[in-house]
Amino acid sequence: MDFDYDLFVIGGGSGGVRAARVAAGEAEAKVGLAEGDRYGGTCVIRGCVPKKLMVFASEYSGMADEAEAYGWQASITDFNWGTFKGKLNAELDRLEGVYRKLLAGSGVETFDQRARIADAHTVELADGTKKTAKTILIATGGTPMRPDIPGAELGIVSDDIFHLDELPKKMLIVGGGYIACEFACIMNGLGVEVTQYYRGAQILRGFDEEARGLIADEMVANGIKLHTGTNVLEMKEENGQIWTKATNGDTNTYDKVMFATGRLPATTNMGLEEVGIELGRSNEVIVDKYSQTAVPSIYAIGDATNRVNLTPVAIREGMAFVETVFKGNKTAVDHDLIPSAVFTQPEMGTVGLSEEAAAAQEPIEVYVTSFRPMQTAFAGSQARVLMKLIVSQETRKVLGCHIVAPGAGEMIQLAGIAVKMGATKEDFDRVCAVHPTMSEELVTMRNPTRTA
Repeated sequence: MDFDYDLFVIGGGSGGVRAARVAAGEAEAKVGLAEGDRYGGTCVIRGCVPKKLMVFASEYSGMADEAEAYGWQASITDFNWGTFKGKLNAELDRLEGVYRKLLAGSGVETFDQRARIADAHTVELADGTKKTAKTILIATGGTPMRPDIPGAELGIVSDDIFHLDELPKKMLIVGGGYIACEFACIMNGLGVEVTQYYRGAQILRGFDEEARGLIADEMVANGIKLHTGTNVLEMKEENGQIWTKATNGDTNTYDKVMFATGRLPATTNMGLEEVGIELGRSNEVIVDKYSQTAVPSIYAIGDATNRVNLTPVAIREGMAFVETVFKGNKTAVDHDLIPSAVFTQPEMGTVGLSEEAAAAQEPIEVYVTSFRPMQTAFAGSQARVLMKLIVSQETRKVLGCHIVAPGAGEMIQLAGIAVKMGATKEDFDRVCAVHPTMSEELVTMRNPTRTA
């Protein structure tokens, strides 16, 4: 059977674009790609990139005080959201242009419209046009959830926060995951009065207990009104603001309410189950280790599969897909020991097992230190950082590394190499410290703080 394409990709985010252009450029496949929104996907357009730029912007607010403590005459006046937003939009336009150029340069034919699957080898575009392909790749990413409460439509989600006409004076953020905590810190740094509700006992569920506890303490110390064990029951509009009622009985009004209560795979209304593709409880596409679905000609990568929802993982899955399908080299993505960062203030970098998960698995030693770092302590700040290693008693391997500190994301990338290689505690000990740095503590902790 003759097909219009060797590969048709649904989704123009980081994973889909990488798979499409490598298949077209390196494997010389004929490739089509459909994207109903902006090219670059969640990460580039409404996630990692604009969020990190907002993190940078928010961190300037405390720099004048610190500079004064070091002898400088310094002042920072009010933040101009309009100026920042204009530059942000220009940068996102530039990056989208880069993605389009990469696809065009690789010979990928693009369609600026939504697509769904009609059968095992056919996609149907929003205008009714049908395209056939030997292989179809689903790379549609994820989308924010809204809670099922009265008035939920009055709130915004993370996709919306970059498009605000003006910064709110008072804001409620609902959720306790990394997106909620990052934006609580961002908005607080930009001068917004931030309240955060999380229904659980502690924010950042799934991360190391000691690390997330320090982050929560520092967020509160920085002025965020953090309420755990609390959720929103209902919302309504009241005199141009949003009235809320919480599970603890509190009622308040806010200029904006943002829901960061989770994300779901963007797989609805795509005709997946109709063609025999299996979906999980959260509508994620079920795939094998080679990203193949129950329909042999259809594959899926990235957040649509709800495996490890990180941009670099989606890119690796896209590359592995091309190796498997177009280069004859069956390649499964290694989802073990993936470093990650949470861009709260302070940041957290983490790789491997938390203390709690490691202790449930085997006997461990825990090496941990928390201290006031030199730079900010000199300026009178009480802020603390944390360095932590989880070590197997039997193999001596470092099972987990957790850092809570400014620049933790940069540090964990390098520590992640050692942990991925299977470094032991003694391997860490043999490395000479770089002094004076915060990270030298990772190689100078000689005695375990505790065992479990």
